[in-house]
Amino acid sequence: MLALTGCSQSAPDDSATADAASGTADGAATVFAAADRVGAPEITGTDLDGEEISLTDYTGRVLVLNIWASWCGPCRAEQPVLDEVHAEYRGLGVDFLGVNTKDDETAARAYTKAQEVAYPSLYDQPGEITQAFRDTVPPRAIPSTLVIDPEGRIAARVIGATTYGQLTGLLDPIVVEYGLGDPAQRPRAADQEATPSPGPTAEASEAGGR
Repeated sequence: MLALTGCSQSAPDDSATADAASGTADGAATVFAAADRVGAPEITGTDLDGEEISLTDYTGRVLVLNIWASWCGPCRAEQPVLDEVHAEYRGLGVDFLGVNTKDDETAARAYTKAQEVAYPSLYDQPGEITQAFRDTVPPRAIPSTLVIDPEGRIAARVIGATTYGQLTGLLDPIVVEYGLGDPAQRPRAADQEATPSPGPTAEASEAGGR
């Protein structure tokens, strides 16, 4: 099953192995009803910038927790999706936090810098954080994504690479459930990118010609 949804949680011998996984199927999502949600483990760690972060820091907000590694092809493939959803939902009480696991710290930092990832990632080289979530997500399933509600409970999971439609579909009900806003009114990153920059005003053009 893991071969169909993501990478094995051990660094491949070469990049070709990771790239070969980038064409795998989309991840399998599970939604937990409010009455069936269990609390997320009490996790505290250090991010790639050396800052200490705890899951309790996000109490009162929705948290998207994404488990990734720089050598994982599907992780790289889903990064634009995570970036787009993060940009659209940050005004709706939604935060993102990565968990970089079984990875080289230098490679992980280079990845987040090159990809201009706008949210932090905990560095979890030993895989202790993924082990803490083993009752919800298999520790070897990379990438995986968890949606944690404002009360610190696991509301949904995706094992494997997520998609824009899948992730927004998991977030929308949680945002509405907690009265954090109307997801339908969020600014769309794709629309903003498609909007051409306004040309110079008549005044500016006239001034430029003087």
